[in-house]
Amino acid sequence: MSPFGSSPFLADEARACRSCMSHRQMEFLGEICMHFPRRLESLNKPLVWVFPEVVVCLDCGLAQFSIPEPELRTLANGVAA
Repeated sequence: MSPFGSSPFLADEARACRSCMSHRQMEFLGEICMHFPRRLESLNKPLVWVFPEVVVCLDCGLAQFSIPEPELRTLANGVAA
C-alpha cells in the first residue's frame, strides 16, 4: 500500500505534490526496468524490474514510487539476488 492511501484521487487534506503543490494526484500500477549507467564495466550487470505503485501528479507530471528491498539490494550491489 502506498503512503498516499487507496483512493484514486487524493483528498484535499492529503499530501500535496512536492513540485507544484497540487492535490490532483492519482495512483497507478507501474512496470519499470532499471538499467545501470552505460559504462563498459556495467554491461554485464542485470536489468532490474520493479512493479511499484506510482503516484502521478496530474498537473505537473511528477511521479513518485518506492523500490522494494530485494530490487534495491540488487541496484546497490549490482549483482542479481
